[in-house]
Amino acid sequence: MKKKPENNFTIVIDSRENHPYKYSQSVVKALKSGDYSILGLEDRIAIERKTKEDAFSSLGAGRARFEKEMERLSGYDYGAIVIESNLDDFLNPPAFTQMNPKAAINSLISWSVKYKVFIFFASDRRHAEALTYRILEKYFKHRSGMTAKQIEDAKKDGYLPRKKEERHETTNDRLNNRR
Repeated sequence: MKKKPENNFTIVIDSRENHPYKYSQSVVKALKSGDYSILGLEDRIAIERKTKEDAFSSLGAGRARFEKEMERLSGYDYGAIVIESNLDDFLNPPAFTQMNPKAAINSLISWSVKYKVFIFFASDRRHAEALTYRILEKYFKHRSGMTAKQIEDAKKDGYLPRKKEERHETTNDRLNNRR
């Protein structure tokens, strides 16, 4: 599914992603964490994509590695996991797993709260692709703190924007923290 770039940002697709989504304005390069980000903001936002089968695998045999991924995502301004399954379907585990689906859901909820990482269920791959795009788009619009021109200039200069905690607190930051 090709997306028109509405906000003039470029999506970064991790070079290790096996079945990447297709976006019209994207580049492929290694990401420290996650499968998708925004060029110039790779240190601030990361989205991890999971199929239902991959999620169960990660919560079972790959549990320690997946929890480390959650820890890494928690260090971002915005970290999320998008699962290519709706919740009802997720409760019907893949044939290969012995994991109770309720235990899988409880792990996701627990780690989401513990690591402050958002978990999204999308009904299928097409919807997960669109959801991933919208999350990146809204982050760029509301949280990047930079215009598209500033991002392009920063890319040209090799500058990566500072993380939120490294910026000076502004009046807007103080007001937003009161909510």
